[in-house]
Amino acid sequence: MSKFDYLIVGAGLYGATFAHLAYKQGKKCLVIDRRSHLGGNIYCESIEGINVHKYGAHIFHTSNKQVWNFVNSIVEFNRYTNSPVANYQGKLYNLPFSMNTFYQVWGVTTPAAAIAKLEEQKAEAVAKMKADGATEPRNLEEQAQLLIGKDIYEILIKGYTEKQWGRKCTELPAFIIKRLPVRLIFDNNYFNDKYQGIPVGGYNKLIDGLLEGVETKVGVDFFDNRDYWESIADKILFTGKIDEFYDYKFGMLEYRTVSFKQEIHDCPNYQGNAVVNYTEREVPYTRVIEHKHFEMFGTAVNECPITVISKEYSTEWEPGMESYYPVNDERNNALAEQYRTLAIQEKNVIFGGRLAEYRYYDMHIIIEKLLTNRFE
Repeated sequence: MSKFDYLIVGAGLYGATFAHLAYKQGKKCLVIDRRSHLGGNIYCESIEGINVHKYGAHIFHTSNKQVWNFVNSIVEFNRYTNSPVANYQGKLYNLPFSMNTFYQVWGVTTPAAAIAKLEEQKAEAVAKMKADGATEPRNLEEQAQLLIGKDIYEILIKGYTEKQWGRKCTELPAFIIKRLPVRLIFDNNYFNDKYQGIPVGGYNKLIDGLLEGVETKVGVDFFDNRDYWESIADKILFTGKIDEFYDYKFGMLEYRTVSFKQEIHDCPNYQGNAVVNYTEREVPYTRVIEHKHFEMFGTAVNECPITVISKEYSTEWEPGMESYYPVNDERNNALAEQYRTLAIQEKNVIFGGRLAEYRYYDMHIIIEKLLTNRFE
C-alpha cells in the first residue's frame, strides 16, 4: 500500500502550492527537492538581516483578487511597487516607456508631442525597410524600431537584449518582441496589475506557510532512486525538467540561464532603487538588484547600515547549469511538444510548472492554475 497520496518532486512555488491545496483537502503529501532548501527559485537567503533573492528578483503581481487574497492568507504582502530604471552611459531613464522616458529621451512634455515623435520615428523605420525591399520586419531590430523608434531602441533595448540572448538583434527573430508597452502618462509603475508586493519577511515565509503540515525532504534527487520514489505514492506531481523525466529520449531542451555576483557594501543605500537595468552592450551585466529596497522603505533603508547587491549576468546555458528561461525557437518548441505528447498519456504523473511544461510562468499564473485543481 502506498504511503502517500502525492509525491511532489520540486519544492518551488508550483510544488508548494499544490502540496498546500492537496493537504487542505485531506491528501497526504511528501515534497522532495534536490536543492538544500525549499522554495525553488523564489528562495531568499538572509544576509545581514536582508532577504536576498538568491535566484533573481521576484515581484508578485496580479489582477486576480482570488489569487491576491489567497497569498495574503498565507503571509501578508507589503506595498512594494516595481519601478525599475535603466542606466545607459551614466544617464538614467524610467521604465516602462512612459512620459517620463519620452521626456528624458526627447524633452517632450505632452502626450501629443510624444505621439508625434513616436510616429515620426516609426515612419523612418518603415521607409528604411522599404528601401531594403522588405515589407515585414526581418529581425528583432526592425521589429523594435517599428514599435518604438530608433532612439529608444538604441538606448534601452538593443544592448540589453543582445546581452540577454548572446547575439545581435539583427540575428534574433522579430517575434521575440511582439509588442512594447507605451504609456502616455507620468507613471513609473512597471506592471498594469491591480495588486503587487513582496511577502513581509521574504518569500521563505510564503513557502513555509504553504508547506505547513506537509512532510518535506531536501537534498534528495528523485532520479538517484527513481524506483523507490515512484513506489511510495499513488500519484506524482513532477515539476522538474520534462526531458530529464523521459531520460532525454528525443533530445535535450535548451534554456537561457543567468548567474549572479553578490556584493556586500558598507553603506545604507547603493543605488536608490531595487532594480537598475544596464542597457549598453559594453557593461557585462544586465542589471543590478539591491535587495533591501524590496522590503525596506523610507527611513528604514538608512536604519540598516549595510546593503547587498547582485549583479546579474545572462549566459548561454549548458548541461549542469540552472535552467531559467525556455528557448522559444522552432527546434525547442517542436521537441517540447514531443515530450508533452508523452506526458498527457501518463495516468499517475502530473507535470506542472516552468520546467515540466517548458513554458515560462509568472508567479500569479501558477497560483491561478492551481486554485482550480480538484485533486482527484
